Amino acid sequence: MNGVPGVNRDQNRTLGKGVGPRALTVGPTRLRARWLLIATGAVIVALIAGIAFGPVSLPPGAVAVELVDRIPGVAVHSGLEERQAAIIWELRLPRVVLGLLVGAMLALAGGCYQGVFRNPLADPYLLGVAAGAGLGTTVAIVLRGGNDMSISSVFLPLAAFVGALVGVGMTYLLGASSGGHRSTATLILAGVAVASFLTAVQTYLQQRHVDTLREVYSWMLGRLSVAGWREVLLLLPYVAFSAIVILLHRRTLDVMSVGDEEAGSLGLHPERVRYLLLVVCSLGTAAAVAVSGLIGFVGIIVPHTIRLLVGHSYRVILPLCALFGAAFLVLADLAARVVLAPAELPIGVVTAFLGAPFFVLVMRTAKRISV
Repeated sequence: MNGVPGVNRDQNRTLGKGVGPRALTVGPTRLRARWLLIATGAVIVALIAGIAFGPVSLPPGAVAVELVDRIPGVAVHSGLEERQAAIIWELRLPRVVLGLLVGAMLALAGGCYQGVFRNPLADPYLLGVAAGAGLGTTVAIVLRGGNDMSISSVFLPLAAFVGALVGVGMTYLLGASSGGHRSTATLILAGVAVASFLTAVQTYLQQRHVDTLREVYSWMLGRLSVAGWREVLLLLPYVAFSAIVILLHRRTLDVMSVGDEEAGSLGLHPERVRYLLLVVCSLGTAAAVAVSGLIGFVGIIVPHTIRLLVGHSYRVILPLCALFGAAFLVLADLAARVVLAPAELPIGVVTAFLGAPFFVLVMRTAKRISV
């Protein structure tokens, strides 16, 4: 089905030409095979590199053959020893797959937030979502006390989701308090205020429960430490659901780019779509935060880079966000593992090192970019 539900073919065609008094240029609205191949290649390269390199280096070619060997109906021999195969399947592959899921979700959520608010600076960490999820997770860790981690970890994404909804709800209500008009600039400022408040509450809890300080602090810096496939299986349903809903609305986001009034005249309900996507993005972000900690800037770096390369159509941006975001975080995690080997940097430090100057670039070019 081409076009947006409820919008006829002629109306869809106007998305690249202009609607009413405002013109919208979204660039190519179809995902070209070239970019899809490049993005898929980036994921494959990141997957193999993330598995091959570490304290014990493995031949990248043998790693690729070992992965292919597990495909049903394919029988090839990598030549790896049993111990090396165990490193791949029990230690590194779960971590890399977790990185793929978290990176894809954070980048996809960042791109979606930017479409919902029509602002290239919109990001889970600037709207109070991540701070709320962080507070929810901190509360769960504090209440867990000495309980078994395997039991409480099931409820960690739920606690993070509740906190994320509280954060984004406070941001939206605070943004509406200025005369009832939720401008993008007002929402961003409200998000910064809410994030600061929730972070202060989180810090207070940490000081009151110093026995959990090290665990919470380690979580806040971001990490992809795993104990097998448990974390992957825990995160997968949240990411799959959130990604499907977001990708199904990528054409709707193109229509909403022209403004709420114009989108409404085309048969859409912008407020309803906005609420739905906010909830879904918050769910995915909260689940990712619960298992990986606070890993910042992914939701700005990846969508913004893609927008500069391929144009402003969310039919193109969002699928590429998922692929490039997955590859980006796995490579960032690889850097975190090898830069100070055998010690390991928090992955949040790596993304912040890359993201801080990139954020300055976004601020300098935001006025020239239409989302």
